[in-house]
Amino acid sequence: MPRLERQLGQLWAHEKASYGLRVFIALSTVLAYGWYDDQIAAIPGLFLGIIASAIAETDDNGWGRTKSVLLSLLCFGAAAASVVYLFPHPLPFIGALALAAFGLTLLGALGERYASIGQATVTLAIYTMLAMDQLKAPDMAWREVAHLLIGAAWYGALSILWTAMFANRPVRERLARLFFELGRFLQLKADLFEPVRHSNLEARRLALAEQNVRVVEALNTAKTAILSRFGRSGRPGVQSGLYFRLYYMAQDFHERASSSHYPYEALAETFFHSDVLYRCRRLLSLQGKACQALGQAIRLRQPFDYGEQARQAGQDLQESLRHLREQQRPHWARLLGSLQLLAHNLASIERQLSEASLADTPLEGVDTRLRDSSPHTLREMATRLRQALTPGSLLFRHGLRIALALIAGYAVLKLVHPENGYWILLTIVFVCRPHFGATRRRLFERIGGTLAGLGVTWAVLQLFPGTELQLLLALAAALLFFFTRTDRYLVATAAITVMALVCFNLLGNGFVLIWPRLFDTLIGCAIAALASLLILPDWQGRRLHRVMAQVLATSNAYLEQVLGQYRSGMRDDLPYRIARRDMHNADVALSVALSNMLREPGYARGNLDGGFRFLALSNTLLSYLSALGAHRAQSASVDADPIIDAGHRQLQQSLAQLADALGRREAASPQEEEIALADALEQVPDDIDDKARLVRTQLALMLRLLPRLRGTAAEAIQPRQR
Repeated sequence: MPRLERQLGQLWAHEKASYGLRVFIALSTVLAYGWYDDQIAAIPGLFLGIIASAIAETDDNGWGRTKSVLLSLLCFGAAAASVVYLFPHPLPFIGALALAAFGLTLLGALGERYASIGQATVTLAIYTMLAMDQLKAPDMAWREVAHLLIGAAWYGALSILWTAMFANRPVRERLARLFFELGRFLQLKADLFEPVRHSNLEARRLALAEQNVRVVEALNTAKTAILSRFGRSGRPGVQSGLYFRLYYMAQDFHERASSSHYPYEALAETFFHSDVLYRCRRLLSLQGKACQALGQAIRLRQPFDYGEQARQAGQDLQESLRHLREQQRPHWARLLGSLQLLAHNLASIERQLSEASLADTPLEGVDTRLRDSSPHTLREMATRLRQALTPGSLLFRHGLRIALALIAGYAVLKLVHPENGYWILLTIVFVCRPHFGATRRRLFERIGGTLAGLGVTWAVLQLFPGTELQLLLALAAALLFFFTRTDRYLVATAAITVMALVCFNLLGNGFVLIWPRLFDTLIGCAIAALASLLILPDWQGRRLHRVMAQVLATSNAYLEQVLGQYRSGMRDDLPYRIARRDMHNADVALSVALSNMLREPGYARGNLDGGFRFLALSNTLLSYLSALGAHRAQSASVDADPIIDAGHRQLQQSLAQLADALGRREAASPQEEEIALADALEQVPDDIDDKARLVRTQLALMLRLLPRLRGTAAEAIQPRQR
């Protein structure tokens, strides 16, 4: 029995368990109602209403969820009523649909909540078309609309109740995911310290950069969850204080783990015959596992124990460093200083992991404000919408693309496939994404999932003709759709295909819809692909220079914040955290842009190799900056050192110049002073303090990186050689 309870507890603690159980309750109660009250014909509409309402759901607090549900129902009602009134009139109907799709897409400018409501509203409108197309009876239209809205309202009410009962569970889930991703990041970072000559260091760095994207996304998601529950500037209580502390701890771990104090190749070459790098690798790997264990403890709400193994590994690293220092080799001094700083970072991570279970530690003197970029007044919302109403806006282009694609899809279904053809429109809405690369990937997943779903549906209808089994299979397929729709779209498409056709089989003959569903999917995918290719395509290669410029601009802003704290003292305040997060977000945007470029046509791809080389160098720049941030503290020597001041000003000037040149898609002119200043910074006096030594070393490393960064940037903006 204890084992069963533990397994059930782990199942309940799974990050999708709450969502899955909520959907299961909503669908199963509708199923039970339809079966026991002999209202089988009402089940498809109720199911589709629940699906639309669940698609519109976003993470929020109780009041925010209530507002979202009410707004969703208002939009759903207006959309369904418009479809019923305009359905018999093709021209006004498609005109209204295109205009609504464009306007609802622009709602994404107001934030994730409104983007989800917009997509769900378009989806429910097409569900209404599907129902009316199946019924062939206008007098029954309002009954089907009522079923859709009742299903949506039922799930919305359940969602509000769930939020009230489990208010802080989403915060725990997102923090648990954050520490799991951080643990993976630390383990990948550990691989860089393996002192193996001629190792594939670039592949390891690329894997680390890809994991960094996941860590930054997890940080942003956790911040949103905390912000929605505890406000923008309120003082946290004991429970919420623990969540704030864990979030700030994760930020600090990320900064320290991102740090680089010297090129890894030089460390491996110098200490090839020592065990010190293996000690670093082992400790980092153990701390990565400890972060993942902490994530599991947060999810299960269990005590966390850092463990003696990692503590012993930390002591072994210090002993190894002490042995190297006792050999007193002058040419090791700079590299040993870098390793000592690394050991300091790891010791700080160890200390914070050891104290992770202290939930009642006060947050005195900690700036608990979080940046909230969502609009909160009608004026702010109007400003956001005006900014999105320009051809340069990604949402404007995507909204126009969706609207024109829906017009084309409607024309095709009227000319070629007038009956059972509204799957074309649904396919367009789900396949057409803001970027061509994402559309291409979604297209193949949609076709593959539809083929699999149709095959399963045919087998199900043949093998299980009974209504009871078909209802249970529809329920299982709907649950599978919700479990997989965010990360396994092919499986989700197969599941929703099974659910939809089994439900419509309850109203008629599901077999006659199998071939139309396949043809409609192929037609809808073709239209979505053509729309992404021809209607204001957002080729990443044509805007890559601006994304690269943003990386440099945010790095420059972060540099200013960091060095300011060496003069005035360490403050983990909101401006510093904003600058750090902006830098990491810009780095993620560059990684995502390059990933999307991989799926774009060759003629629009640009110089992809140059882009990836720039990404590698910009990640190196970010790691040097993170090292400054990880060790920041007030130092009179830093403030009084004219060489540091000159290096700082030169680095800022060079980064700004390179960012400006990239923004104009031009090559930046070289700066002769950079190398001379780097040489001067590396002439470190013996009596200088540790902080000034660190700042000098990191500034010199960044100045020496600039010529390579400038050359790679010039290469990346050149057309690709074919």
